[in-house]
Amino acid sequence: MTTLTSPLHATLPDGVTRLSHWGVIRIQGEDAAKFIHGQLTQDFALLGTDQARLAAFCNAKGRMQASFVAYKTAQGDVFLLCSRDLLAATLKRLSMFVLRAKAKLSDATDAFAIWGLSGSATKNIATGASPVWAKAESESEIVVQLYSTSTTPRQLCITAADASTPAGAPLSLDLWRWGEVISGVATVSAPVFEAFVPQMLNYESIGGVSFKKGCYPGQEVVARSQFRGTLKRRAFIAHSELAMEAGQEIFSADDAEQAVGTVVQAAPSPAGGFDAIVSLQLAAQNSLLLVFGTALHLLPLPYPLLEDI
Repeated sequence: MTTLTSPLHATLPDGVTRLSHWGVIRIQGEDAAKFIHGQLTQDFALLGTDQARLAAFCNAKGRMQASFVAYKTAQGDVFLLCSRDLLAATLKRLSMFVLRAKAKLSDATDAFAIWGLSGSATKNIATGASPVWAKAESESEIVVQLYSTSTTPRQLCITAADASTPAGAPLSLDLWRWGEVISGVATVSAPVFEAFVPQMLNYESIGGVSFKKGCYPGQEVVARSQFRGTLKRRAFIAHSELAMEAGQEIFSADDAEQAVGTVVQAAPSPAGGFDAIVSLQLAAQNSLLLVFGTALHLLPLPYPLLEDI
């Protein structure tokens, strides 16, 4: 395996872009936070209006069916931002668990615009150093602090669908999606539906799993993976000279039959080639890795992995 010395071949420019690949699920009702607390990997019972959550929705085997950036508004509604290609199926599955809870779920994608802000286009929000997953709310917008791309800050900005574009230079969606990859924070999409437990995407290290909350679908598997040393995969950032896309298999040069990893999401690099988040068997880290016969070079992660919870 060849490891490059820097996670960046280029830098993410300042700017604003509309995130058409994201959708919005809205949960209304007095039990909104209580209901979703029992379904996802993060704690929503203690969620304040100045915070957002990264969270996963798992099946009974702990495999991720969707991932979210989620937050609660001052009115008590909970919003789940997710990959648009999984929204309809995820909404249907979540709705099956409502039962007697006073909660109503709906697809609110058409009512809102989701914007990506980078660099000088980001907002000053009242959280001191603006830690990751901080949230600010005003009458016209919601702003959520994301993991940076190297030294470039990034935020989500949610406005009404007919609101004006936030101030800032135009930024291409391809560049934003490249920034998502380089941040190392993976979003589950249709090609990798039910492919990973959260730790295979490093979710326990980036605020996506609470090990102190109560039960949720797949909770026993997720906890066992963490505390019994059964985890055999991790997420890495990788570079290839040829195109990559979510769902592609990764092989070792020593074994062309048995895949050792999967591309989770990918985007063209501004410096050429493609960068990707890949979920890889730990035992394969020292192998020459190939995607479609082309060498895959691993890059350092931009955040530390938690060894103990």
